[in-house]
Amino acid sequence: MDYSSSYQDLKVHSLEPGIVEIVMGEEGKLATATARAHAEMARIWLDIDRDPAVRVAILRGAGKGFSAGGDMAMVEEMTRDFAVRARVWREARDLVYNMLNCSKVIVSAVHGPAVGAGLAAALMADIPIAAKNARLIDGHTRLGVAAGDHAAIIWPLLCGMAKAKYYLLTSDELSGEDAEKLGLVALAVDASELNNKALEVARKLAAAPQTALRWTKYSLNNWLRLAGPAFDASLALEMLGFTGPEVTEGIAAIKEKRKPSFPPEPKDF
Repeated sequence: MDYSSSYQDLKVHSLEPGIVEIVMGEEGKLATATARAHAEMARIWLDIDRDPAVRVAILRGAGKGFSAGGDMAMVEEMTRDFAVRARVWREARDLVYNMLNCSKVIVSAVHGPAVGAGLAAALMADIPIAAKNARLIDGHTRLGVAAGDHAAIIWPLLCGMAKAKYYLLTSDELSGEDAEKLGLVALAVDASELNNKALEVARKLAAAPQTALRWTKYSLNNWLRLAGPAFDASLALEMLGFTGPEVTEGIAAIKEKRKPSFPPEPKDF
């Protein structure tokens, strides 16, 4: 399959027979989820699923880290334009469900910061591997919207409800090492070993019986399918938040590099 004709922000390389690498962003930069990148991240898993040459896909970020989250121009546009919110809602939904339903095994290799849609993809991977000094941040509530793009479907299952609530409500940062201790990622390794470890795991999986792997993945992911209604509700509430006053202040605080001063709670809430 020729990915170069369909994808511009995502770079897809064949590393070895059966193993492809999906790279977000450019060397020397931190990948941001522009409108095009967000759309590509949602649909790439459909092509990976039907590509007969692929057994395992490795997802990583180029340059300074895994992902920087949503492009601020797109985030601001979401507050103003219903059509943009509807498009982003659909893509965010598809990113999660397309990864969940992709029959091929997905390994993520997380270094540096991992925020936003990139964090969603990192944790929805079947085997997330993080550098010990990676920085995992779900900053939705800090921005002023509900934690919706993947959190409700997988965080409670991975690390338990108490820890999920703590990190999703506070937007506190997690290191890769701490994420492994909580069960949020499968493995944490030194940053210098990250890509080699991801490839080592991918090789083991590519050499394994594929029907057995794919049916095991499908069966295990039924736990996530049970959480589908919670995810759908959280994503809808996140999109609703982009119409409110809290996100307006959150965006302004980020742009002005200051602490936000969120408006008081509505009386009829």
